Amino acid sequence: MLNQTHGAIKIFAGNSSKKLAEAICNRLDLQLGGLDVGKFSDGETSVNIKETVRGCDVFIIQSTSIPVNDNLMELLLIADACKRASAGRITAVIPYFGYARQDRKARSRDPISAKLVADILQAAGIDRVLTMDLHSSQLQGFFNIPVDNLMGMPVLARYFKKNLVCDNLTIVSPDMGSVVRSRAMAAKFNAPLAIIDKRRPKANVMEVMNVIGEIKGRTCLMLDDMIDTAGTICQGAQALMDNGAERVIACCSHAVLSGPAIERLQNSVLSKIVVLDTIELPEEKRLDKIEVVSIAHLFAEAIERVYTDLPVSKLFD
Repeated sequence: MLNQTHGAIKIFAGNSSKKLAEAICNRLDLQLGGLDVGKFSDGETSVNIKETVRGCDVFIIQSTSIPVNDNLMELLLIADACKRASAGRITAVIPYFGYARQDRKARSRDPISAKLVADILQAAGIDRVLTMDLHSSQLQGFFNIPVDNLMGMPVLARYFKKNLVCDNLTIVSPDMGSVVRSRAMAAKFNAPLAIIDKRRPKANVMEVMNVIGEIKGRTCLMLDDMIDTAGTICQGAQALMDNGAERVIACCSHAVLSGPAIERLQNSVLSKIVVLDTIELPEEKRLDKIEVVSIAHLFAEAIERVYTDLPVSKLFD
């Protein structure tokens, strides 16, 4: 049991992250808080907290994954209910932060949705955000409250050190945006780094994949923050095999897996896909080649450190 620093600690979970929340509570030797989240007949979300939170240090665990708007609304209403019930401090634990990719104006008259979501979360009474692998780390600047952005790469690295036996490993960044993350993974394995440079010569012309680095006859491990429609990761894997790779494995923190993702992954040359459980995978998305690794231990330690006012920076090492 945690040593009491602030008010009693209470952990609640919305519908998107109940299994992860239960695993976190088990590690902290805590009971998941009593909470009913449902819908009224007209589709509006209903929330009822079934125990006192007055003066408590409340942690709300909820990924804003598919269905994004429903899960976001649940989080906001739970936070508002806690604030109106006089909770001492409210921390939103958002393993997967939806809308994170809409962090700038890509075209004229576009919204900056990530900034709007940050404002809404704060207006709902949230005092702190604990998340993982934001698509853009600059997103932390959209908030006027503390934001701890945990990294999934070390968890994936530990998994592969235990379960991947090979002496010809190359870490591959599937695009230029993942180079920093992939370089850090390569350093942990003392392995070379390759980069897939994806270019579209002109509109409506198939993208050309150029592989920068030596991958012939090697086991390639592709690392990304998320797999959404799986187009980038599957095309990249095919380019690696076409350039002589022995086998290709993919891993990511967030298995969004929307649209044609499952079909693409099933039919791809990827031999294995390892994902973290920031998003709960329904049975229809659990392919044989997909393996889920839990990050409950990392969030449990982060929650304990936030509650006891210890530095969270230790978890970034």
